[in-house]
Amino acid sequence: MADVWDRFRSNTRARIGLGRAGDALPTKASLDFQLAHARARDAVHGAADFAAIEADLAPHKVLHVASRVPDRPTYLLRPDLGRRLAPESLEVLTKDQWDCVFVVADGLSASAVSAHAALMVQAAIKRLAGWRIAPVVLARQARVALGDEVGEALGARFSVLLVGERPGLSVQDSLGIYLTFAPRVGRADSERNCISNIHPHGLSYDEAAHKLAWLMTEASRIGLTGVSLKEDAASGHLGTAAASAAIP
Repeated sequence: MADVWDRFRSNTRARIGLGRAGDALPTKASLDFQLAHARARDAVHGAADFAAIEADLAPHKVLHVASRVPDRPTYLLRPDLGRRLAPESLEVLTKDQWDCVFVVADGLSASAVSAHAALMVQAAIKRLAGWRIAPVVLARQARVALGDEVGEALGARFSVLLVGERPGLSVQDSLGIYLTFAPRVGRADSERNCISNIHPHGLSYDEAAHKLAWLMTEASRIGLTGVSLKEDAASGHLGTAAASAAIP
C-alpha cells in the first residue's frame, strides 16, 4: 500500500510522517536522526580548510586573520570575542581606497565555508566589474561583526562577510552573506543586509551573487545598508548560464 506521506516528503526536507514502532520511532528514522545530529555537531566543532580555500581563490590575493578567540570551546561560549580582531591581525591589514572587501568567516559551520565560500566569492566578484576589490580576508573563529573591523581597517566602503550558518538537522552546510555599508566597529545588526540559505538544496551561487550585486548597487546609491534597504532584485533573470553556475 502506498504511503500517504510520500507526496509531502517529496516537497520538503523536514522529517514528517516518520511512523512509529510501539511508543518509539522506527529504527531507520531513529538512526537517520542520530546521523543528522552528529553531522550538525561536526559542522559546529570542525575546522574550516582555509588552505584549500586560499588555493581555490588563486590568483586573488588572500590575507589571514583571527579573532580574539583562543579555541573552539571559547568561541561557542564567548561570542563577543569572535566579533573583534586579535591585535596581531590588525597589523596585516593596510588601509587603502577599496570599494569592497570579502571576508570569509568559519562561523558555526566549517563544512559550509569549506564547500561553498571560494565558489561564492568568485561568483560575486564576476558581477562586480569595475569595483576595486580588496584582498580576500580569511578569518578564523569569527562572528559576523568581525567584518566591520576588517572593513574599517582596510578602508573599504563595503564589507561582505561570508559565514557558515548554524546547522540544522536537515542542512549542515548552509552559507550566509552579510553586507555592511561603511563598516566600522559598533555597527548594529540592523545596519546589515543578509542573504542566507546558500547550499545545494537552497540558493545557488549565481542567484546569491545576483542579489548581492543588486544590494551593493542600491546601497551605493542611497548610502546605507540594513533595514532601510529592501532586497527587490528582479526574479527570473537566470538563463542557461545559471545551470553551470548553480551549486551541483
